[in-house]
Amino acid sequence: MRKLLMILILLAMFVAASACSPEESATNESLDQDDRFVFVEGGSFVYEDSNFYGSDVIIDDFYIGKYEVTQAEWIEIMGSNPSYFEGDNLPVEMVSWYDAIEYCNARSMDEGLVPYYNIDKDKKDPNNESEHDHVKWIVTINEGANGYRLPTEAEWEYAASGGQLSAGYTYSGSDEVDEVAWYWRNAGDQYLRGDWNWPIIENNQTRTHDAGSKEPNELGLFDMSGNVREWCWDWYGDDVNHESNSGSYRVVRGGGWIGDVSSSEISFRGQFEASGSGPDQGFRVVRSK
Repeated sequence: MRKLLMILILLAMFVAASACSPEESATNESLDQDDRFVFVEGGSFVYEDSNFYGSDVIIDDFYIGKYEVTQAEWIEIMGSNPSYFEGDNLPVEMVSWYDAIEYCNARSMDEGLVPYYNIDKDKKDPNNESEHDHVKWIVTINEGANGYRLPTEAEWEYAASGGQLSAGYTYSGSDEVDEVAWYWRNAGDQYLRGDWNWPIIENNQTRTHDAGSKEPNELGLFDMSGNVREWCWDWYGDDVNHESNSGSYRVVRGGGWIGDVSSSEISFRGQFEASGSGPDQGFRVVRSK
């Protein structure tokens, strides 16, 4: 009888231990071991040129893609390639904000995770004030989901600036833009000088480049400046420190191969209609801790 009682006690202890969020533990462990992701320790902004420096914005711990989503990653999940410039290790581009949201959910389901977004394609979002966006899906957050998502604007800027390891660089990882960013001057056959000029850029075979082919920032993240602009979750608002619940544009950050040097600065804020796409428009994904 005593032996049976001991067995029951040990079994109960095992069940109790197993009940301590096994899925969450396995998820965090897999991300910690995945060299495509970087763990970002949260906190307040230490980067003094940040749009959020000195505010009450506090970032929670999260994981972020080391690279922009590549075409190989996109094809594996979505089955086709929308990109203008083709190459497995090139960042996917020609994707709208809606495309990025759908990718996040599809990748989550493919990996057995709970999709982060609820997408209603049958109704028009009353908060979308754009005159040119005819998609206007209603996209809301599935609270508590562990799936992939777009970074918030604050998370993006925090990671681009190096988080708690920030060295105060103008661009993500350096004060020398050519060390870390592909932009209009250096992304083609010849290094261009003078003023921004589209015919010259086009004739120079200016284009995207393989993910991770420039130097990383303090956290080990690549291409947070340049290559392709990156979608964020947020509506674009004039006051970055106050979350907007409506708008005509979604936030894009980081600049791209077409952009001038200023758009590669960490603090530069861009905007684009959610239905818009272009050969310089991509994204990277994050997961909550």
